[in-house]
Amino acid sequence: MKIFLTGASGLIGRRLTETLVSQSHQVTALTRAPERTAKILGPQVQLWDSLEGKTSLDGFDAVINLAGEPIADKRWTKEQKQKLCDSRWQLTEKLARLINAGERPPAVFISGSAVGYYGDQGQAVVAEDEPPNKQFTWQLCARWEALALAAESDKTRVCLLRTGVVLAPKGGALAKMTLPFRAGLGGPFGDGQQYMPWIHIDDMVNGIIFLLGHETLNGPFNMVAPYPTRNEQFSALLGEVLHRPSFMRVPASVVRLLMGESAVLVLGGQRAVPQRLEDAGFEFIYTELKPALEDVLKQ
Repeated sequence: MKIFLTGASGLIGRRLTETLVSQSHQVTALTRAPERTAKILGPQVQLWDSLEGKTSLDGFDAVINLAGEPIADKRWTKEQKQKLCDSRWQLTEKLARLINAGERPPAVFISGSAVGYYGDQGQAVVAEDEPPNKQFTWQLCARWEALALAAESDKTRVCLLRTGVVLAPKGGALAKMTLPFRAGLGGPFGDGQQYMPWIHIDDMVNGIIFLLGHETLNGPFNMVAPYPTRNEQFSALLGEVLHRPSFMRVPASVVRLLMGESAVLVLGGQRAVPQRLEDAGFEFIYTELKPALEDVLKQ
């Protein structure tokens, strides 16, 4: 397939690009830093530095949109919230417009989203049809998804990736989580009862490729492992795998003081399950958290 990809130098994008190239797909990546991205992805990936002057995306079989400002890196000031939104909404809108403008548009548009679409769901089991709690993360993801769905037609199907915490060897949320544990200061956040939906990077990449190849699939998919864990259990297993203590509980009040409104990312959660992926026949490599952590932390 000829695939157009945004976010190719990110956590998911790098592994996805590597896998697609190894499977003989032709990948063209959008990047604002071509020289740096070329060093990361290698010479076999064609690079575009802009969509300016493009009138369509005809000639590509698929578009995968993974770009977006990291959501947990900074406090959610008014300006940062707008930056989070703009980095997702503006590009997604452009991609949908280019897809719609074509005479022979890509057959599939796979666009990022997050389990944050649902807001904090407490202890409820969250499949793709669960009504959202209308918090900021819902506002961010709902608009993001709506802009992607504008590309849907009888020629193009749209799949939405409602992604949980991606466990990968380098970078991402796990790299930040391990820092206090390695210093002997790890532990749960708040009461530790909030659920953390997670997915191993290999299952994330395989899931995207699964959606690429199954022409009847469209709509939202929870990109999470089948068994989400509570924050307390996640902390205990992370400490066990790292051979470090995990009893330094961080009070919710301290998390809110440090993170402000974005504290909901660690104090809230979703007991999300990949119902639509499993119903479609996708098989996970990593269904349990401990083997997933052992695999990524040994790399």
